[in-house]
Amino acid sequence: MKVLLVGEYSHLHNSLKDGLQALGHEVFIIGHNDGFKNFPVDFPIQKKWDSGFLKKIKIALYKISGFDISSYLTFRQFLKFKKQCSGFDVVQLINENSFYCTYYFEKKIISSLLKNNRKLFLLSTGYDYLNVKYCFENPDFKSIIPLYLNHKIDKKSFENVLKFLEKAFLKLHQFIYKNINGIIATDLDYHLPLQGNEKYLGMIPNPINIDKLRFEPLDIADKIIIFHGINNENYLKKGNDYFEKALEIIGQKYTSKVEIITVRSVPYAEYINLYNRCHILLDQIYAYDQGYNALEGMAKGKVVFTGAEKEFTARYNLSEKVCINAIPDVDYLVKELSFLIENQDEIIAIGKRARAFIEREHDYIRITRYYQDIWINN
Repeated sequence: MKVLLVGEYSHLHNSLKDGLQALGHEVFIIGHNDGFKNFPVDFPIQKKWDSGFLKKIKIALYKISGFDISSYLTFRQFLKFKKQCSGFDVVQLINENSFYCTYYFEKKIISSLLKNNRKLFLLSTGYDYLNVKYCFENPDFKSIIPLYLNHKIDKKSFENVLKFLEKAFLKLHQFIYKNINGIIATDLDYHLPLQGNEKYLGMIPNPINIDKLRFEPLDIADKIIIFHGINNENYLKKGNDYFEKALEIIGQKYTSKVEIITVRSVPYAEYINLYNRCHILLDQIYAYDQGYNALEGMAKGKVVFTGAEKEFTARYNLSEKVCINAIPDVDYLVKELSFLIENQDEIIAIGKRARAFIEREHDYIRITRYYQDIWINN
């Protein structure tokens, strides 16, 4: 089978590519490197006129004419790869806005992919029209939407979420849904809003290449090392403000027992090695399930603070913790961290269970076979 994976912003498509190649398929990725994360892609697309003086000109031009120069230049780059992006059995979009273009140019690119390839599938692994709509209609659903509704995040900072509710993106959503063979969710945060949708093919957990992520049982010889990686662009959306407040208290409370490492917006290849020394990894707060960063940390045997709500433990029939559920409550986070610091054997035990969980539920070869079956049968 020949597969084209469109878009990359978490390492998901790279791990799926590893699995597909191991099973004998021909695979390519087209898309952005996702800024500072710098994920590898086969056919790279650069987002141009997106900073400095050129961005100001772009915004002014868009306000006057409605023409987005960045989208046009992305489309021009895609045309250079048009031949290489033809003749595939399966094309999979990572998002409804995989190329970050306005409606007109995104539709033109997807239309080309539809015309020149056999099947088109869509992942729900980030915010899209149905997910954002569901979260607004269900404000008690654990997500970042309440941050906006409660005025913690302003409209400008929330544009990359709100855009999916605009008329143009509704049209794009309708166009994509009309033409895809189906949609696949990657975790419970995207699965729950899609239940009952006629195009929904089900949830396939994120593939993790456990061959590339070495597990070393945690050893606490001296201090307990807590790692906090921050993406400045998503600071509030990941709950980093709560983590930082909790770490400030923990640092004062356990001065001689902990070492706290904080890094900001570093490339993926550097980031994944920076936390090798740590015992505890702080990931995100507003989630039911684990995203990619958390899963890779768990694969390395770290104790990860992330989404692990009761829906997650029920889904995987877990009786013991494989990670720590994080919520927007500083006292709660301090309590959970304190328990681990004062019960170091639990750190060791959770780390081992975390790796075993990834091997059981997220092994990239096993997960790739699920994708293979869904693509063939739909």
